Amino acid sequence: MTAPVPEAARPAPETQVVILTGMSGSGKTTALRALEDGGFYCIDNFPIVFLARLLDLMGHTAGELRRVALVVDAREGRFLREAPRAIEEIRRLGGDVTVLFFDASDGSLVRRYSETRRRHPLAGDSGSVPDGIAAERKALEGLRSVADEVVDTTQLNVHELKRLVHNRFVGPGADPMGVTLVSFGFRGGIPSHADLVLDVRFLPNPYFVPELKPYPGTDPRVRDYVLGQADAVTFLEKLDDLAAFLIPRFRAEGKTYLTVAVGCTGGRHRSVAISNELAERLRRRGFPVRVWHRDVDKE
Repeated sequence: MTAPVPEAARPAPETQVVILTGMSGSGKTTALRALEDGGFYCIDNFPIVFLARLLDLMGHTAGELRRVALVVDAREGRFLREAPRAIEEIRRLGGDVTVLFFDASDGSLVRRYSETRRRHPLAGDSGSVPDGIAAERKALEGLRSVADEVVDTTQLNVHELKRLVHNRFVGPGADPMGVTLVSFGFRGGIPSHADLVLDVRFLPNPYFVPELKPYPGTDPRVRDYVLGQADAVTFLEKLDDLAAFLIPRFRAEGKTYLTVAVGCTGGRHRSVAISNELAERLRRRGFPVRVWHRDVDKE
């Protein structure tokens, strides 16, 4: 029997626990990553017998650990039969526990295993994926019976599944895409992690203005020179519109961050000034933005 939950382990009112369970190959890992991107503390293959202890530990984190997502599935082995009782006990004590059971058609699961060429964890000596699926369905009957929701992922792609989980537990638009702007010099190479690369070498170069050459693009004199160009004004207006169009669509596809590299010849003047101005425009639109000037200190 499951041991009674001690008084110290009673869930704090603000604690949220999401338990992801279901069939192997049904999308639990994708769902876990979506919750991690949404700010949940995530644990895969969590031993359900430690649930009460985990809640106890969460209560001693001064509110830093309030949302946790756990994957509990057939890998539990002999502890699996204790899962429904452990969950119901926490619920009885007032814990905010949501159980999502992920499922898919047998044909879909067989196809996914065929694509990954992985062995089903319950296939046994036969190694047969259909045999493993049948055994797993039987083993998970108890968890399915206590699930708040059964999610059929047969017709869902990974982006649709991530969006479903994100909207369910984080909220649509609650976690806007983070944007990183990297200014750089082409002579030092394009940043390998960039999603988009913008070339601002068409703008007049402060390097060839003697009184501006020693100063970086963060200096007001260089900034005003670069942003005072008619082409710079037009370019930033078009970039602002492009970002407003692209970023929500990237986010809708499940992307959680975007890296935009802005390059000039040396990475000290034009790219720095343009990156800073673009960052301010994106912040006004409500996007979290960080800026990194890779080459600003290079001569």
